[in-house]
Amino acid sequence: MATYLDWYGCATFSLRTSGMTIFLDAYIDRPEGAQGTGLTASDITEADYILIGHSHFDHLWGAERIIENTDATLIGSYESVRVMETLGVPLDRMICVAGGETIDLGPDVTVSVHPSQHSCVWSHAQMDEPDVVCLGDLGVHWHEQQDRFVELMKYLTTETSEATRAHLQESQPGHSDRGDGGALIYLIETPEGSVLFQDTSGRYDGIMGELKPDVAILAAAGRGNINGEPIQGSLAQFVAQQVDLLRPQSVVFGHHDNWMPGFSIPVNTEPIISEIENLPFDVTVLEPGYLEGTTILPL
Repeated sequence: MATYLDWYGCATFSLRTSGMTIFLDAYIDRPEGAQGTGLTASDITEADYILIGHSHFDHLWGAERIIENTDATLIGSYESVRVMETLGVPLDRMICVAGGETIDLGPDVTVSVHPSQHSCVWSHAQMDEPDVVCLGDLGVHWHEQQDRFVELMKYLTTETSEATRAHLQESQPGHSDRGDGGALIYLIETPEGSVLFQDTSGRYDGIMGELKPDVAILAAAGRGNINGEPIQGSLAQFVAQQVDLLRPQSVVFGHHDNWMPGFSIPVNTEPIISEIENLPFDVTVLEPGYLEGTTILPL
């Protein structure tokens, strides 16, 4: 039996394994002019679980509709659960996690939850190409980060297109200024092998270095966050460092399409692949298009 992956754009995937469909994030709707599948979360009629990496709208929004249309159970941070409860999702359809939990999804499938970090989104107003080296911003404390994030949101709500601004307004019900809710990464164990899911470019080295998945789905956008500080280097270097820590057989990128024009860019993955190819071991880079049903296990 094989394990398949469908990409819905941004950092949202569905994983089909052992007769189950597991959504990895839930953000499917897009503003006009953005890249994506043309679908909305309301179109999803098959899901058993939804694993949410963090509670920003471009990861969580849509989960409430998937749960309404399916038998899915959501697994996410306490903030993700709070937002979903505000939108009417029953508490018995959700599991709160903070990292350290292992949950049985089925007779042969488990998921372990691990604390992680969000990318340093406060350090930039728009995405850079992955070979751009970013320096500085070290030692920026929480209060200043919050001030910079306010400036970013002001930019997004005034300087982007009318379609993007309308999309931002529509996606906010239930959300607040509480931030990302605590980023999480998930390691899913299946009979064919293990899959790691990360939906934003941040990590704790000590945690990631202990995980050895067969397949790693890694965020490939923004400025990397390493143990709470922004990378002094490029996104390509950041992703390759993570591959070096994880030592997977194969890698899939996420969050790298132009999902919100005016902020995101269609990331050129060639510099990332080049950095990965310089590592002293073999890794297969898989680059599935939207909804291609790519076989990821066994390779």
